Amino acid sequence: MRLEVQNLEKSFGEKQVLRGVSFSAESGRALGLLGRNGAGKTTTIRIVMQVFFPDGGDVLLDGERLRTDRVRIGYLPEERGLYPKKPVYEQLVYFGCLAGLSKKTARQRADLLLERLAMQDCKTKRLETLSKGNQQKIQLAATLLPDPDILILDEPFSGLDPVNARLLKDVVHECIQNGKIVLLSSHQMGYIEEFCDDVAILHEGRIALFGALRDIKRSFPRDTLEVRAGDRERVRALLASVEALCTDVRETPDGFLLRLRDPANKAAVYRALEPCADTLDAVSVREPSLEEIFVHTTKGASV
Repeated sequence: MRLEVQNLEKSFGEKQVLRGVSFSAESGRALGLLGRNGAGKTTTIRIVMQVFFPDGGDVLLDGERLRTDRVRIGYLPEERGLYPKKPVYEQLVYFGCLAGLSKKTARQRADLLLERLAMQDCKTKRLETLSKGNQQKIQLAATLLPDPDILILDEPFSGLDPVNARLLKDVVHECIQNGKIVLLSSHQMGYIEEFCDDVAILHEGRIALFGALRDIKRSFPRDTLEVRAGDRERVRALLASVEALCTDVRETPDGFLLRLRDPANKAAVYRALEPCADTLDAVSVREPSLEEIFVHTTKGASV
């Protein structure tokens, strides 16, 4: 499957929120949808879900206009939407039936998901009695209950401890491997880097950057070297001979970071470090992090 967002325009009164937003996502790949507050992420998501419609543009699935009566969309909102005073199992079955499942299928799916999320002991408990992390897992179960074709996750790891975060990561990876289209929106860039093959960065209602994350990283100047070594004194002495080739040399907890005047200077640095090869753990090109790329794209700061 291929989801295409084409030239979306949307205004609320005199405020134009989306200004020709276009990107695409494919099954078996996760797309990270990023943007500062007010950039238009939530509006875009709501148009994809047909909560409301754009003033211009369209959303296509495999070349045809997306119809929510023909495709299942699972949405995990940042603001949770379950009933706090209702028992967990009862409301999972209820939401499954609302999504079009028979009661029997809804019960089967609820049992499977509660077991997968290690929550089968909470079937009869009211949601409000669970920890925030366990409530999040139940919210994910409700999202996955109808076995959606398109999965939209908004800050899915908020409030989770490391064990529950690992479990949710495994479940999301399974969804990607099972050929679902996954859109992930989060301010936690580490999760985006871990899950997403592609990213789309919204800025002031426009797509400021879109593409495969690996290609985006390689498109930035490869002019920074990371040197990790056991014997810092030996390495520091040798690096003194190449300082003129650098605009900046900084020590880090693991070694040194060199910003080169010209990426072609890498070979000279490698040669300079040969005498202490026995103490070097690694010499590698440091690619910018997604957080640095995001700041560069939305603020114009240097990466």
